[in-house]
Amino acid sequence: MELFNLFAHVPALTTATIIDLVIFIGFIIAVVAVGIGMSRGTQGSESYFLAGRGLGWWLIGFSLIAANISTEQFVGMSGSAGNYVGLAIASYEWMAAVTLVIVGFVFLPQFLKAGVYTIPEFLEKRYNRFSRTFMSLIMMITFVTVNTTAVIYSGAKVYSTFFDSQSYFGIPLDIVTFSWLIGILAATYVFFGGLKACAWADLLQGSALIIGGTIVLVFAMNALRNAEPETINDAVQTVAIQSGTIISEENVAKIKESSSGCERFSVLNAHKLRMNLPWNDGVLPITALLLGLWIPNLYYWGLNQYIMQRTLGSKSLAEGQKGIVFAAFMKLIIPFIVVFPGLIAFNLFSSDMRNSASSRENNGVVLEKFESVKADPTGHRKVFPFDADFAKIEPEKVTEIVLYNAAVAGIEMEISNQQLLEQNKKILAEIARKNATLPPENKIVVEKQLMGYDYDAAFPLLMSKLVPAGGFRGFMLAAMLGAVISSLASMLNAASTIFTMDLYKEYLHRKAGDKTLVLVGRFCVLLFTITSCLIAPMLNRPELGGVFNFIQEFQGFISPGILAVFLFGFASKRAPAICGPTALIMSPVIYALLKFFLLPDMAFLDRMAITFASVLVVLTIFRITMPRSTPYEPVSKTAIEMQTSRGALVGGLIVLVLAAILYLYFWDYNTPMFNGFFDSFSAPFKK
Repeated sequence: MELFNLFAHVPALTTATIIDLVIFIGFIIAVVAVGIGMSRGTQGSESYFLAGRGLGWWLIGFSLIAANISTEQFVGMSGSAGNYVGLAIASYEWMAAVTLVIVGFVFLPQFLKAGVYTIPEFLEKRYNRFSRTFMSLIMMITFVTVNTTAVIYSGAKVYSTFFDSQSYFGIPLDIVTFSWLIGILAATYVFFGGLKACAWADLLQGSALIIGGTIVLVFAMNALRNAEPETINDAVQTVAIQSGTIISEENVAKIKESSSGCERFSVLNAHKLRMNLPWNDGVLPITALLLGLWIPNLYYWGLNQYIMQRTLGSKSLAEGQKGIVFAAFMKLIIPFIVVFPGLIAFNLFSSDMRNSASSRENNGVVLEKFESVKADPTGHRKVFPFDADFAKIEPEKVTEIVLYNAAVAGIEMEISNQQLLEQNKKILAEIARKNATLPPENKIVVEKQLMGYDYDAAFPLLMSKLVPAGGFRGFMLAAMLGAVISSLASMLNAASTIFTMDLYKEYLHRKAGDKTLVLVGRFCVLLFTITSCLIAPMLNRPELGGVFNFIQEFQGFISPGILAVFLFGFASKRAPAICGPTALIMSPVIYALLKFFLLPDMAFLDRMAITFASVLVVLTIFRITMPRSTPYEPVSKTAIEMQTSRGALVGGLIVLVLAAILYLYFWDYNTPMFNGFFDSFSAPFKK
């Protein structure tokens, strides 16, 4: 009987919990069964790794969305929306829609014409073998140690939190247990069916994600419509505390009397319904929107093996392009079912987020550490970051922390209550510079950030408080688990493809037959799953700064160089072979210098932009001084139809127009974006 209480958190078995449980288990079984069943008879390397190059546009579209969306969006993006970032976080989705159109008509024809199994394989055709091998190693290591582990951890974190890490029949429902459960489920159908299994399973999971997100939005908007006046008063006060925005008495009265959830939503979140943030913002500055954000987007959607593998398996160029444009349309929808609920969650449950932040597991344990070491700053060598919300809520405690951190860093400064957050950022930046030159045993430890609100609790709160049991909750939990499994399965398949085709076949067994290659690919799926499940629980360490930050910062080392070398290869037929290895090696070196020495407090997207530009300058010099003697001409090695889809082209143009309309509608035309931008460059030279 105890098993049925997993979903309801109540001691009695109810009809509603039985329905939830049946739907949850039934959906997961259906996903695995469809994945294995539809891929039966998979034989040969092309069939296993590229689904026999027979995927239709609708499978490609749903598979792209399912492979992309995971708990990172439902938890991280929804939480960022509740924070001051607001709708601006939607740029990750709306710019992705534009990026997908570019990929469909610029990147995909190049790859399909070359007939490649993997993205790194193209570098050998365009530059040299070293470039292919270097990128293959980087991508495989990244998939196994960063991407797959982060996806497993984030999913396990959500479910272990939801079930409150309880123990049933002696099995603890903690991060470790859920890590292995997620890994085993994903590996099962990838092992048997490869890419085709992923694509068919994604059809179910992608559909469930869109439906599930819509269900949550409807319940959230309905809850806001029916909110009591006391709840509205709390929301208005929280807006004033968080952002300093005062909602007029007239508007307060208006939303209290309103019976429209949309009207209440618009007034309470007016200050967050904008796509542009100032140039000095630490998350999504306008400079990143104009340049920096394009780098991870183009890299992720156009050069990332686990995403592009679906399009490499398309029946034809036209089918691939239609699938990509279909996915682009869905990316325009995602913010409405992920970002908007996050905004509403903060309106309704900000006190719950505050309590979660103050809990023993979050701020509590960090503050205990601070109290135990504050009497001896130089002896313990620990510093304590905090966010803007915590600074507003706990100004006296923050003053103590800044004084302590300054003593640890050996910095003398006059503390200003108006600039505590900025002063602490400068201290932490100085510590980052010092740590870069210190041995591991002497580094200053940066503790977990103290936060005013636990924004990552936004979507889980909507799930637990608004989504009723009796079917809806079971479906949502299944859809979210499906999102995690889908992303993980795609990464496992991509990593095994890269190892098998780029490394094993090229260096270990050049004459390996199809059966051997498929066997090696399946062995890699098992090995990579075990490795990722062992590493995933380690990501709970606070010094990593959260899963999203962990992924983005790591990608920052490699994505600018990879994007630069591909774009340069597409644009210049006389770019010499040396451009390949140069870009791939330069990128992590330049990014590391910026992060640890030169500009440690700069937004990571801006660091990526500088790295990208620096690499392009060097490649241009090589192109001018030592061009190829003969222009590069791609040699077609594929029998698939290469005719561009006119329907996809029209659809792509519609996506671009819709994205432009969304940006224009939600653009803040009143706030200056570049105030003090040029002064920041001249400041170091002023006396």
